Amino acid sequence: MLAIRQLVLNIQPEAAPRFDNFLPGDNLELLLALDALARGELPETVAYIWGAPGSGRSHLLRATVGAARQLGREVTYIADSRLPEDLSGLLAVDDVDALDAGAQVRLFSLINQAREGSGLVLAAGPAAPAQLEVRADLATRLSWGLVFGLRPLNEADRATAIHERAAALGLQLPQDVVRYLLNHGRRDLPSLLASVDALDAYSLSLKRPVTVPLVREWRVGKA
Repeated sequence: MLAIRQLVLNIQPEAAPRFDNFLPGDNLELLLALDALARGELPETVAYIWGAPGSGRSHLLRATVGAARQLGREVTYIADSRLPEDLSGLLAVDDVDALDAGAQVRLFSLINQAREGSGLVLAAGPAAPAQLEVRADLATRLSWGLVFGLRPLNEADRATAIHERAAALGLQLPQDVVRYLLNHGRRDLPSLLASVDALDAYSLSLKRPVTVPLVREWRVGKA
């Protein structure tokens, strides 16, 4: 079982998605459930994660896939409409809202197979099942098992993420710079982390420390 002490953010640039480099915030229950699913210890055979773009749903899907593979489990990861006809092991399907009509029918069938004990289905999408733009019968099947809506990070969590990414780059960010980043531009985690990466490169190119005036200058330059 995933130890809570392991849930320490360690965001490294270009790091593969893992449970231990995901900032859980208020999503610890989801993280622990996915760890159990990867180990084959979750009683449910169908699970669905939803959240807005940038919320981390794809990260968690891929982290579950990686953890299951490390344990020697059979895993199929799908991020397009090429779903198999039969279920075996763990099937992870990202962006279910982007599946074409034929793939939606196949996923409906694969969830039925999971319920009959043929394997596990983990899916992810941008909205709760009832709000998904998919076949009504598929939306119903996705709601049969565990459904987790990712809760957004609070201000302190975002600040922690910014500091951790900066530390991974060997960059010290003053608090006023962190506040500026949080109060201007996009606030989803991938965008914030990308901003830290870009500021690091910009400051190195100019051989200047990262300050609020430098951030303003950088924002004007990329506008």
